[in-house]
Amino acid sequence: MEMHAIPWAPDWALWLWFGLTLLSVLYVAWDLFTRTPEMKVMKWGWVLVSLYTGPVGLLIYWFSCREPSPGTHEAFIAPLWKQAVGSTIHCAAGDATGIIVAAALTGYFGLSMGVDIWIEYAAGFVFGLFIFQALFMKDMMGLSYGEALRQSFLPEWISMNAMMAGMLPTMVVLMTRDMRAMEATSLWFWAAMSAATLVGVVVSYPVNYWLVKNQLKHGMGTERALGEGGAAQEEVIASTHAGHSMANMPHTASPATAHAGHAMAAMPMNMEGGAQVSGLRKAAVTLITLVMLAVGYWLAARYGDLSMRPGEPMKTMPGMDMPGHRM
Repeated sequence: MEMHAIPWAPDWALWLWFGLTLLSVLYVAWDLFTRTPEMKVMKWGWVLVSLYTGPVGLLIYWFSCREPSPGTHEAFIAPLWKQAVGSTIHCAAGDATGIIVAAALTGYFGLSMGVDIWIEYAAGFVFGLFIFQALFMKDMMGLSYGEALRQSFLPEWISMNAMMAGMLPTMVVLMTRDMRAMEATSLWFWAAMSAATLVGVVVSYPVNYWLVKNQLKHGMGTERALGEGGAAQEEVIASTHAGHSMANMPHTASPATAHAGHAMAAMPMNMEGGAQVSGLRKAAVTLITLVMLAVGYWLAARYGDLSMRPGEPMKTMPGMDMPGHRM
């Protein structure tokens, strides 16, 4: 049965959202590039994610990364949950950007959603791995580009599976309810991508928490600890150990010593440190994320329409109400 579009939000709400998004992006960019000494790659990551998640991204930034007062960034971002936020934001900046660009292109060429999602998955993984992970982080890890690719492959794949597990069903269901969201020239497309990115961030956070905790991915860093050119891998290892030692020192330690400890503890983790995680545990978590991705696909197929193409008449789907008709 054919049907008309069922908007899932009034136009004024979308314009309000994107107005707040613009203000959020401007504030995050201004704060990062004028007063918060976050690593350069993470600065751009925060700007991109704020562009996709609007005021929600601003709130996450405010409570997890924004330096509350001069000289306190290292201590502020040291808790593991904030380090995991940094990893998730870095993941979303690369993966979601690849997914959104691919979605715009596949919509332009009129491909079906069932084909779209796998092109978007591949694009998100390639962009996240080859650019945001290996290219942008190789200097920080003190590695060649090829070695950075090797070390980043599994963590990036794991986090990409989780990110797509959240984004996939959200995109498909929202586009099924209003096919204007399949075309990048429509405001509804960007609203759907914002919603999908938000869900992807939530779903992928626990996975990134595990990756950072087990030193398979980096968290948030700081320019004061890493500088412009980053730090050699062995320096990161030594500094991380030193940071833990300083964190355990008596409270009578001098402010300068405490500050140094926080700076070292806040440095991104060495991904080779993940060697202490058994291959069985890595395989188990990888399998869990593949199951998450499969569940996301099932939800998309169950509550959306994977056969739909831009410009085709919409069909009724399970759970969708029509005026005077209930499925």
